[in-house]
Amino acid sequence: MSDEDTSLSLLGKVIRDGDSESWSRLARIYSPLLRRWLERYSIQSSDADDLVQEVLAAVSRELPRFEHSGRLGAFRSWLRTILVHRLRDFWRSGRYRPIATGDSDFMQQLDQLADQTSSLSRIWNQEHDEHVVERVLELVQPKVAPKTWEAFRRQSIEGTAASDVARDLKMSVDAVYAAKSRVLKMLRQEAEGLID
Repeated sequence: MSDEDTSLSLLGKVIRDGDSESWSRLARIYSPLLRRWLERYSIQSSDADDLVQEVLAAVSRELPRFEHSGRLGAFRSWLRTILVHRLRDFWRSGRYRPIATGDSDFMQQLDQLADQTSSLSRIWNQEHDEHVVERVLELVQPKVAPKTWEAFRRQSIEGTAASDVARDLKMSVDAVYAAKSRVLKMLRQEAEGLID
């Protein structure tokens, strides 16, 4: 990992540099999450593909004007708002043809998703953060030596005592703590601005 990689967050790289690799990583992180939310609205697969692209295109256009300003949940709220706007446009265009009919009203659900205080928004926030953490773990793992990753995983994710990890991996306890610290730093840098 170069100094440039460690000094800029993924959002910063996309905003400041228009970095296509960073944009691809951002799209890989968010496409599955967006698709999963579109499936909740019984949107047909081909329409869901189009809507994911529309949301990402809107993010691409608007990201240079996005200001995080240290607000808790700023990016995920901003992304949720873009998703709601694209879904409303989709409904108004007459393209909405649910694959299953149900009792729920599409626009009422969108209103709930748009309301920051609703239970649906809280679900979005939780699923967003869980999804991003999972994807960021997948992005960081290949950048780390296998033994370092194993020490981090066992101590941080599984909750195994550092002394047990050290014994099992034939490392010093200090090396286990250093591995955990190194990986956590990389994860924080990768996820900066994406989750709070």
